Amino acid sequence: MTIIKKIGSKLNRESKYLLRDVKYKLGLTDNFYRAARGSRIMVYHGICQEDHLRFNPIFLKRDTFELHLKFYKKYFNVISLDDYYNQRFSNNRFNICITFDDGFANNYKYVLPLLEQYKVPATFFVTAIRSVDCDVLWNDFLGIVSKYGPDKIVYKDEPYYKGRFDKYISAVSGISLVESLHFSGFGEKAEMMKILYPLVPFKTNKQEEDYWLQMTTEQIKELSASPFVTIGAHGHYHNDLAKISIRDAEDELIFSKKYLENIIGKPVNSCAFPYGTYTEQVIDAAKKNRLPKTSCNRFSFSYGPKRLNDARALYG
Repeated sequence: MTIIKKIGSKLNRESKYLLRDVKYKLGLTDNFYRAARGSRIMVYHGICQEDHLRFNPIFLKRDTFELHLKFYKKYFNVISLDDYYNQRFSNNRFNICITFDDGFANNYKYVLPLLEQYKVPATFFVTAIRSVDCDVLWNDFLGIVSKYGPDKIVYKDEPYYKGRFDKYISAVSGISLVESLHFSGFGEKAEMMKILYPLVPFKTNKQEEDYWLQMTTEQIKELSASPFVTIGAHGHYHNDLAKISIRDAEDELIFSKKYLENIIGKPVNSCAFPYGTYTEQVIDAAKKNRLPKTSCNRFSFSYGPKRLNDARALYG
């Protein structure tokens, strides 16, 4: 695509967004939203006060999320994950279920007060990473190092250079470091963090904790105590369960469930697969270990309709 075509495409897209915003401000879309029927699960991750795209494109500003809640309350029926899976839907409104992945401390700090203010339920899928005395997920760690680190690093005698989106790309294989680590266990990821942290000692900057810090066990417990909150599992180390051995994946599902149940004193019967990926064996392992409500944000169509029903997609 030429530069002129790219500019034209961007202007066309932004003009559509602007027109949509104007219609909403003028109330011209009210009937459309009120007439909508059906259901969707909306997936969120991190919430911060400002500069939400600093490290992660799936973060939102706190004020933006509050606008989402106001919009949902005005037009839709907001339901819990249990109600969603049991299909306890309103026939008179579109049904929305809110979930948060990854267990960021910013969920406790910013989201919980808003849920209680607007009386809206949500489910938080949390890892068990705190059980190994780790306060940051490996992929968030690597995102920050890639942002602030040097243009070239050497990791395990292999040179890596910054490529698109500041990802470190191997000069040997052409594969990004983050992609190659998806196939490894947590031991190698922990080693990576130990080796690379001196390059960017970001934990000394308390102002950036909103972008990476995980909830403490006490925060998870306090979050769960809210009548508007359900806690679900999100694996032990935030490994890609579809890319590690099924034995390790099952161990993660079992441990994360027990870990969270010990903290909150309640059953945990739902899980969201990290990165939205899964296999048929991973789904079976989750169901076998009393995690019947499995969520993902992408489908593996080769499994057919039965498997698609077993692993309901977060977007429908």
